[in-house]
Amino acid sequence: MRIPFMPEHQLASPWWLLLLLALPVLAWLRGRAGDAPAMSFPMTGLLAELGHPTRSRPRGFAFNLLHLAMVPAIIALARPQKVISYDELKSEGIGIVVAFDVSLSMRIRDFYIGNRQVDRMTAAKRVLVDFIKGRPNDRIGIVAFGGAPYNPCPPTLDHDWLLNNMDRIQTGIMEDGTAIGSGIAAAARRLDQLEVKSKVILLMTDGANNSGKLSPQDAARLAATLGIRIHAISIGTPGMHPIYMPNGPPINSGRQEFDPETLQEVANIGSGSFFRAEDLSTLERIFKTVDEMERTEIERRKIVETADVYFWFLLTAAVLGGVYLIWKQSAGHTAPSIA
Repeated sequence: MRIPFMPEHQLASPWWLLLLLALPVLAWLRGRAGDAPAMSFPMTGLLAELGHPTRSRPRGFAFNLLHLAMVPAIIALARPQKVISYDELKSEGIGIVVAFDVSLSMRIRDFYIGNRQVDRMTAAKRVLVDFIKGRPNDRIGIVAFGGAPYNPCPPTLDHDWLLNNMDRIQTGIMEDGTAIGSGIAAAARRLDQLEVKSKVILLMTDGANNSGKLSPQDAARLAATLGIRIHAISIGTPGMHPIYMPNGPPINSGRQEFDPETLQEVANIGSGSFFRAEDLSTLERIFKTVDEMERTEIERRKIVETADVYFWFLLTAAVLGGVYLIWKQSAGHTAPSIA
């Protein structure tokens, strides 16, 4: 039974509180006048002169104190407990590896964050950060690929470390090119090492496969045999765009190459979906869609723990009882003294 004025506490044996109803009855019985004496002594006045009382009898105060001590003692019998409750979340999580295109064309500035023009890589990282923050129970890693793949961030549950190392994803580390098949294969190898219920590759690229010895379709088939699902995202706008180099003048990208047919085929083989993003808001919606599609199954269970606190009431009763005994044996004691 919960205690109304103490919402975090309950009584394990509340029926003991019925004893509190007996206290007013005891006080009433104590206050009733006793029967008249059967015999009277006319010489009691002489006896009174033999001595005088040292203290008054322990009347109302002492017995009120005794009744008061019985209140916490009865409450202790009702076993007050502090209730500690919390939700236990059990989630196996899933494994996600982002296959991130870092070819030079990812430096093309055809995206906007607010009114600021940014390159494709900056926009993709911005959305990816929010995606990672929203999936705390999943092992997430990143495989970057240009003309060949490399592994800047292995799958991990330490998402703070992952977010702090996003600058490892950059162009110019590997030879230029777009080896989509190699990127998918590298991501699949990473996921194959994980002991998780579900495994997903999230492929982000702004070009067509033009490097590597493994075709995107063959890599997707390899991933499918490992039970890995693939979602493919084409990022960027068509046309000719300058590529802004970090240490030099911009270069012309030539006509932008996209291969949505291949990416759609890769997604079909991998039992996933194909998306195309030409602006930041579309890219954000795509990641939100993927987030909803790849929901982690979470088992929620309410745990209730209790801790007995009746000893505080016993202590209070003992203190009040001790005060009663001390009063009765000292200030409340009646004894005649002989002059």
